[in-house]
Amino acid sequence: MQYALILLAAYLIGSIPSGLIVGKVFYGIDIRQHGSGNLGGTNTFRTLGKKAGITVTAADILKGTIVIVLAKLFGTDMHPLIAGVFAVVGHMFPIFAGFRGGKAVATSGGVLLGYVPILFILLVAVFLLSLKLTKYVSLSSIIAGIFAVIYSLFTRDIPLIIVAIALASFVVVRHRTNIKRIMDKTEPKVKWM
Repeated sequence: MQYALILLAAYLIGSIPSGLIVGKVFYGIDIRQHGSGNLGGTNTFRTLGKKAGITVTAADILKGTIVIVLAKLFGTDMHPLIAGVFAVVGHMFPIFAGFRGGKAVATSGGVLLGYVPILFILLVAVFLLSLKLTKYVSLSSIIAGIFAVIYSLFTRDIPLIIVAIALASFVVVRHRTNIKRIMDKTEPKVKWM
């Protein structure tokens, strides 16, 4: 029963639609009606600007980190990364926003921040370097996900390896339309770097 409650709490925390809340409360805008229609940080940056984008990205990261910390605090023998996966699923398919959520990048990063902080720092560096070189947020997100998998392989931490592969897979699948647009040369590049 305790496992079920932890996983339900993780999903519900992941389901908090930061982009929708920030957009509606502070700007009177439903960001799902603008840009890519996505609830994540990138669409918030593009639709509402830097301050809102940073706020939403930080909140989405925090969702993943909080879930890892809570899972550890409950002191069960359930691995905290399992709760982290449920938070990411909640972020992608939020019950509070009609199951239309984000692309799993920031919340996945938050899960890794809560579990392996050094990996999170390296992921941010890889993401920013890739973004500077390519100007594609989507491609940089995918590259960071692949880096997480490669890093995890060197740790020999089997749960981390499995979860890194799962999270990177979520990121790639959620960006499949972006991948097609990159190949077609129609994917928008960032202008704020």
